[in-house]
Amino acid sequence: MTRNISKEDVHQAVRQVMHPTVSRSLVELGMVKDVTLQHGKVMLTLALPILGIPASIKDYLVSSLRKAVMGLGAEAEVKITEMNEEERQAFLTMEQESWKGLA
Repeated sequence: MTRNISKEDVHQAVRQVMHPTVSRSLVELGMVKDVTLQHGKVMLTLALPILGIPASIKDYLVSSLRKAVMGLGAEAEVKITEMNEEERQAFLTMEQESWKGLA
């Protein structure tokens, strides 16, 4: 890590990561969880509405989060989990409101 970064630095960086098909950030959609800093590494969890989403979208989301963290000069470890029912319903509501479709 090239400089000391805070959890707020990480939150600011990942807030800029947009969902590829919904006009909202991953943070707004409730997809970024459990941000921790440990030994110069950022660890966070990506919560997916369902685990069975296409691998290309999952890989894009993970890659986008890693790039945002690397922009801070840190390495990122992204774990994958599935949203609970309440989180999924909130995501689906926002998805409906902000759907932009596949580019």
